Amino acid sequence: MSPRDEIDVPRLKAAAGMRRGEDGEGSVQVHQDDSMKIEGAKVFSVYGKGGIGKSTTSSNLSAAFASMGKRVLQIGCDPKHDSTFTLTGSLVPTVIDILKEVDFHAEELRPEDFMFEGWGGVQCVEAGGPPAGTGCGGYVVGQTVKLLKQHHMLEDTDVVIFDVLGDVVCGGFAAPLQHADRAVVVTANDFDSIYAMNRIIAAVEAKSKNYGVRLAGCVANRSKDTDEVDRYCDTVGFKRIAHMPDFDAIRRSRLKKKTLFEMPDEDDILIGRAEYVSLAEKLWNSVGEDPLTPSSLPDREIFELLGFD
Repeated sequence: MSPRDEIDVPRLKAAAGMRRGEDGEGSVQVHQDDSMKIEGAKVFSVYGKGGIGKSTTSSNLSAAFASMGKRVLQIGCDPKHDSTFTLTGSLVPTVIDILKEVDFHAEELRPEDFMFEGWGGVQCVEAGGPPAGTGCGGYVVGQTVKLLKQHHMLEDTDVVIFDVLGDVVCGGFAAPLQHADRAVVVTANDFDSIYAMNRIIAAVEAKSKNYGVRLAGCVANRSKDTDEVDRYCDTVGFKRIAHMPDFDAIRRSRLKKKTLFEMPDEDDILIGRAEYVSLAEKLWNSVGEDPLTPSSLPDREIFELLGFD
């Protein structure tokens, strides 16, 4: 690998305007510069364990907001850079890839180099990330927001959605929480998904001590039933705000590289669209309302709640 191909983490960190400091009890995290605050738009971050359907939820949610007449920006925060492919129909270049091409001279970039228009006018950005073991995804998220602000791409935006990778301890996981108004957790009606949700709630609890992010609720995804999700929510003071059964419509739409909103008006497609529009309306209204304040469970207690005798 040539020096040009390697990720210059110190330069990227400096360019992102980040500093280190305490972030909740017992935690040292990357902190955003106050100048990087997203103003004007309502900002949502979508979380959940790996493979649970965060990108599907995010893209259909973006399309739902667009169908409501909102100006939407979706930012994929996973090195796989597949968050927006159902909106654009392709895997678009990432911010980190584009920065590498100009040797991290961000002033050489134009918005069309890293921002791509998807269905309904949704603006799509894939932050990307460093190769495994070579740097922190939090720096890349910070640099992405900085680029968007430098090019005034956030000034005419109503909704920003961060689609976040599943690693709870990663800087790429934490960085969107510094920008978000509300965090949404995608889960399934099983132990592993709910266990991950409990960890995510704990992370948001810690972040909310220094930032404005609060929890909006959870989406039960790919699940016929919601009994275990609801039992957990009742125990900790959380709330299920949507239920997306394991529709074949989702499988068909992803094979077609489309959101449900581009698909034919078949019965299951229409049901899915209506659920995403309902979710978008709830999230839009949640900003300004009293937020949820659940208390995550210690590991032993969640095992006792959900485990089998």
